[in-house]
Amino acid sequence: MTDIRLSQSAARALMLAAQGLDRRPRRRATKAGVLDAIRRMGALQIDTISVVARSPYLVLWSRLGDYRPEWLDLLLAEGKLFEYWAHEACFLPIEDYPLFRHRMLDPSWAGWRGSHALMERHPESAARLLALVRERGPVRSSDFERLEKGGTWWDWKPEKRMLESLFTAGELMIRRRDRFQRIYDLRERVLPAWSDDQLPPADAVDRALALRAVRAMGIAKARWVADYYRTSKTATKLLPARLARSGELHEVAVEGWKEPGYVHPDHLPAARAAEEGRLKPTLTTLLSPFDPLVWDRARASELFGFDYRLECYTPAPRRVYGYYVLPILRRGRLIGRLDAKAHRKEGIFAVRALYLEPGVRLTGRATADVANAIQECAAWHGTPNVSITRSDPPQAGRMISALLSAGTISTVPDGIESE
Repeated sequence: MTDIRLSQSAARALMLAAQGLDRRPRRRATKAGVLDAIRRMGALQIDTISVVARSPYLVLWSRLGDYRPEWLDLLLAEGKLFEYWAHEACFLPIEDYPLFRHRMLDPSWAGWRGSHALMERHPESAARLLALVRERGPVRSSDFERLEKGGTWWDWKPEKRMLESLFTAGELMIRRRDRFQRIYDLRERVLPAWSDDQLPPADAVDRALALRAVRAMGIAKARWVADYYRTSKTATKLLPARLARSGELHEVAVEGWKEPGYVHPDHLPAARAAEEGRLKPTLTTLLSPFDPLVWDRARASELFGFDYRLECYTPAPRRVYGYYVLPILRRGRLIGRLDAKAHRKEGIFAVRALYLEPGVRLTGRATADVANAIQECAAWHGTPNVSITRSDPPQAGRMISALLSAGTISTVPDGIESE
């Protein structure tokens, strides 16, 4: 039986606190703080779209505020992080390498995406590429001339496909990135201390990933757990109840849920604070479409009532909100979204459209919170001039623009933000 009962708003507050999205750190951001944030999330998804900022850098900004993006690159080069398939392609804490080594060695794992088959069809090419890296040192795909037109949607040249296959198989690792381009090297050079004799049992890996997923989310339904690290849905769904029986997780009741929620022991004090109404999120910020808070669209809908999908891969005439739309998080709620683009050469942060969720209206402090979040994001990009082309409702854009133009964001009195 559970002894913790949470309202919906308390459950949201607990998740935000676990994710580091309840408030900004009091101290200025540091490189160590970047690593701490990634460890807290468990995984930092990689995406190359840079309309605003590439997603991993934006995810960190949402939590840390003004920080130096090169710190992420340095942490990878220093071996504090490694890259592999987790939720998708992700930066992961190096101490979690043993948990993902099983995937590298298992050709049946779904994430191999045809890599094993490619290496089986072209073993000489794989061996030749490994020998080249062993002899010449780290390489990037651009080191190879294109010899033939690729046949995939991504139009990768053969060497790029083989580099990625060898990476997926764990023969190559990403030593560092240069202008976000991957630099591949032999696993034994990047991680010389590793031996497969250290490989943990498969069932221990499953348990560890489930525990990490619940800890990262703060609170979770059993069916949310598998998505976090893309583990087996069928097997993972059974794990939280089993882990609760062994005392490794704690069951909680949440208002409106027909099933139990699960909380990691590390978050029990926060769960009790949330139950007593002492966990009050204060952060207003913009989120990447690939932020862990919203990357599971079903979870975002169930807990935050926020229906969201990425439309950059949708043909323009069929888009509802825009190409690269950022959710707006305001003091514990997802209250809207904006379609933005950073024009770095011109110093302009263009908000092509801003949308508030149904029932949300901005007055007073709420307007100032959103205006401040937009201005902070724009300043971090080096695009301090904000333009808002349109908004729904129209008055929301006008109010935010007026505050930004007047430079009086911090002086706005508190107000009502929803009805």
